[in-house]
Amino acid sequence: MRFIEFCFAAIACSSLLSGCASIPPASTATSTVEAASIEVPAEMAARYQALARSGGKLFAFDPKTSNIRIYVFRGGNAANLGHSHVLSAPHFEACFYLPPDGARHAQFDLEFRLDQLEVDNSRIRAQLGGIFAREVSADDIAGTREHMLGERSLQAERFPTVHVHSQHITGDAPRFAADVDITLHGGTHRYSVPIRVVGLPERLSASGSLVLRQSDFGVQPYTVLGGLLAVEDEIVLEFELNGAG
Repeated sequence: MRFIEFCFAAIACSSLLSGCASIPPASTATSTVEAASIEVPAEMAARYQALARSGGKLFAFDPKTSNIRIYVFRGGNAANLGHSHVLSAPHFEACFYLPPDGARHAQFDLEFRLDQLEVDNSRIRAQLGGIFAREVSADDIAGTREHMLGERSLQAERFPTVHVHSQHITGDAPRFAADVDITLHGGTHRYSVPIRVVGLPERLSASGSLVLRQSDFGVQPYTVLGGLLAVEDEIVLEFELNGAG
């Protein structure tokens, strides 16, 4: 089914991805910080290394052991004729800084490219079950991807990345609440996200989910035949991010 108007979220649209750098181990001046050598954008790496100079711990998330999924739901009076979609981000860059005084002044950033999103991976759909277990043809996947990235939807050539930046974090392990700015399609909106964090201080595993609306970012949900077939405005961003310090 060739319909989708949005693929996320939930996470600034810029050219940061054009230059990447590995976060090196901390120097003796910041011996309390140990960073994993996972590639992140150079600007992000520099900013987080600067934070780490005051102490605390720096984490880089590993895409190979993490999951970012975006759920887009079918709508309209003939919704049964369409597909709900699951998108995944196998490639992303993300950092988390935990200061010496705890999570209140912690920060994290996450960024990925729209054109690197995977659409309706058959293995993921089978794992999800339910309506997602329905098979989607290669032609339908290609059509969904083309529409999703095109000028009538996310305009991925003009706005290639999705960026998430934390503004404020409260709580105590394993439960936290984060206010995050999500930049997509040239717009930025703030959301409150409950996050479960385990593994500190040696490792960091963060999981949670949130609801976004396409219309918040100036993207009109796709509809045809007077609304007979449509995509719902609401989408769900679900994440499980694993990293080491």
